[in-house]
This record gives sequence, C-alpha cells and structure tokens, in this order.
Amino acid sequence: MNQINAKKFITDNFLLHSKEAIILYHDYAKDMPIIDYHNHLSPKQIAEDLPISNITDAWLNGDHYKWRAMRANGIEEKFITGNSTKEERFQKWAETVPYTLRNPLFHWTQLELKRYFDIDQILQPSTQKAIYTKANAVLATKTPADLLAQMNVEVICTTDDPTDSLEHHKTIAKKNFYTKVLPTFRPDDLVLIEKDSFLIYLKKLETCVDFSIDNLSDFLEAIQCRVNYFDEHGCKLADYGLKQIYAYDFNEKEVDIIFKKRLNNKKLTQDEVNVYASYILFNLCKMYHAKGWVQQFHLGALRDNNSRLLKEVGADVGCDSIGDFNQAEAMSTLFNNLDAENCLSKTITYNLNPSQNEVFATMIGNYSEAGIPGKMQFGSGWWFLDQKDGMEKQLNTLSNMGLLSRFVGMLTDSRSFLSFPRHEYFRRILCNLIAEDIKAGIVPNDIPFIGKMIQDICYNNAVTYFKFQ
Repeated sequence: MNQINAKKFITDNFLLHSKEAIILYHDYAKDMPIIDYHNHLSPKQIAEDLPISNITDAWLNGDHYKWRAMRANGIEEKFITGNSTKEERFQKWAETVPYTLRNPLFHWTQLELKRYFDIDQILQPSTQKAIYTKANAVLATKTPADLLAQMNVEVICTTDDPTDSLEHHKTIAKKNFYTKVLPTFRPDDLVLIEKDSFLIYLKKLETCVDFSIDNLSDFLEAIQCRVNYFDEHGCKLADYGLKQIYAYDFNEKEVDIIFKKRLNNKKLTQDEVNVYASYILFNLCKMYHAKGWVQQFHLGALRDNNSRLLKEVGADVGCDSIGDFNQAEAMSTLFNNLDAENCLSKTITYNLNPSQNEVFATMIGNYSEAGIPGKMQFGSGWWFLDQKDGMEKQLNTLSNMGLLSRFVGMLTDSRSFLSFPRHEYFRRILCNLIAEDIKAGIVPNDIPFIGKMIQDICYNNAVTYFKFQ
C-alpha cells in the first residue's frame, strides 16, 4: 500500500459536519468529566502506578481488537501474541493500520496518538519509528493515574472476580488519585456450573470465605459473603458476560440435588445446567437489589470459535463473534420475576446482535419505577458495535423506543489506559447526530436545551444513576 498523505487528520472538528454539531460538542460535550463504569483495566497496574514504559505494552498487550485486525492482514502470530520484540510487534501493527481505513481502529489509533502524545502523523511504516520513539519518551514520564487524570476520568469501575481479594483497590483507596477506582462483581464462574474448572473454582471460593461448601445453602452463604465484601469496598455494580439470560423454572430442592451431583463430579444434563443457572442468577440479582447495585448484562457473544488458536494461544484472543441467540423471552421472564418480588435492580442490557436492538430497547420499557428515571437502560454499542454505525444505531433505536435523554452514556470496555478518547469519539458522534436532527427540523433549534441533554448523556445521568459519591 502507498503511504497515506495527510498532514493532520484529527482536527478540532473531526466528525462534526455542521455549525450546530461544532457548538454542541465544543461548548457542551467536550469538557465534561468521564465516568467509565465498565472496563477491564488492571487494578494492580493502577495501584503500583508505575509508568508503562513502552507503547507496545500500552497498545498491544491484551487488545484482541488489534490482534484480530493484524491476523486479517496476514501478520504472523509470533508478532501478535508471540515472543517477538516489542519494536517488531509495533512495526507489524504500524503495517496494519493503513489497512484499517473505515474500521474504528483507524480512528481510535489516531485519536490516541493525538490526545496522549500530540502526534498528528498517521501511523504507518514510514512514520512508525518516529512515533515509537516519541510515544515511549512520553509514556516514561506518566503513570496510569496520570493518564487517567489527563483525560479527566473521575471514576472507573474495573471487572473483578468474586474471589478477588480487592487488595489493589484497597491500596488505591488510600492514595490521593484524581480518579476513583471501584470494583465490579463479575460472577460468571458462579453461574456456569458446566465448566470443567467449576470444582476448582469452588475450592478457591471456600478459601475466600473460610468455610466448606457442601451443599447449595453453603454456596449461597458464600456468595452472599463475597457480595458483602465487595459492597464494603465500594462496589456499586455487577456484570455478566453470557450468551443468554437463564430463566428456567426451578425449585430449591431440585437445584440442591443438581449442585450435589456436580460436587460429586458427575456430568449434568443441559436441562440441569439451565435450571441451576436460572436459580443462581435469580438469587444473585436479589442480592444486588438489597445492596442497591446496578446490574449489567452483556449478552450475545459466541466465543472462542477457532479451536486451533484456543489451544495454541488461549481464550479471549480475538476469535469471538456475534451470536444468533433468542434473548427476549428469558430476559422478560427474569425481569418480570424479579419485578414481581420488588427485587429488580437498576439494569443495563448490552446487545451484541444489531438485529435485536429493538428487542432490547423495547424490553427495558416494561419495568420502569417511579422516582428512578431511566431505571432500565439499553446500553451503549458493545464490542463489535462499538463503532460509528453501531453507536448511531443504538442511539437511534433508544430514541425511537425510549428516552435518549435519560441514557447513561459511553464506556470503554477496554484493557488499555490509552482508550479514553473513545468517550470523545462517542461525544462527537452524538453531537453530530443530534445536530443533523436540528438541521432537518426534527428537533427544535434550541441549542441551550439540547446542549444540557448532551451533557446529561455524557456525564450527569451517570452521576445520578450510579451514585458513586
């Protein structure tokens, strides 16, 4: 590929196509603080607060978006997840970037270079050496806490296993960081009883709670102990990453039998797996409600499709896809059962299959509650939908089916400390979308009123909804 010739790609008015969009972004959205209520950042790195000395570590370690693009570009695995040098891996990413035109990776890459390093050059083979040198020089002077503060990030919520000691969160809480760092309870391993590692995980849970788990009652007590522990250390959210919600009929006696069968290392039928998961999920949701937590459901991923790479490299390496699962009935059943017992928490549902946007957006409208505006949320475009088209479709669907004005906005869902310009990306897209409506006469040309709505979506709604302070 020939070199991309562009002296300055990220301009002040990037993605803003009208004077209305420019005003909405620069006068209302741009300077709002960031609340990043779902990500996969390392609490250990934040607690240690040491500079990330190399751009390859900051950008390519654990970033399955980039790995997937590099594989699609024909790059050898040794330069993606292998033991090649950091500079070699960066070179191969630089080779790939020009081929990512129209993929969000191209925009994210250039935004991150501009915001963190004041680099206007397009990353490509002809510029990679200079960019590598300058980025590393800047990173050597900044810690994770510095990078978060630079982007005006007030709160982040990490994603944490129920057995986590939260030692790093405790350390962070004692430091005078600008950014508040809170844990999120991610109990997938409590729900997925069919996993080969389930019994090993139970032993880990027993160690955490310091008592033996011999039956279902013990198990629920152990879970409650961990929920209490997380709550004591500032947790305000739970999160699931499931194909679908489980909402089969159950009774406690039957589930106890299923649980003991699994304790004895006997294989469960799929019906038994579904009944158990439905029971545990329902009880977890009730525990969250008692604590006043927000629950999140990331639904619809078909994971680890490539068995060869799963064996050679491991899980979560960029071989996941959008699944085609029925979501509506189970979602309705779970939410209805919880609502009937007055135990339905504030809930955010994230859809991965764009054909089901309207399913999710209409489902949340069934379970409102007086005094809690926007209690049920259709979450921001997730994973494969975390791009301009996906964001616009999510925003339009929510507008058509619900109240965009009550939306709690963007999150990074990222493993990189350099990912926070994604909030800027979302804000520019949001402002441009609403500005097009103003120009078309679809909404009133009242910039102060609409500007306030923009600020609410970018920040204020999240402050009210999550109550982190």
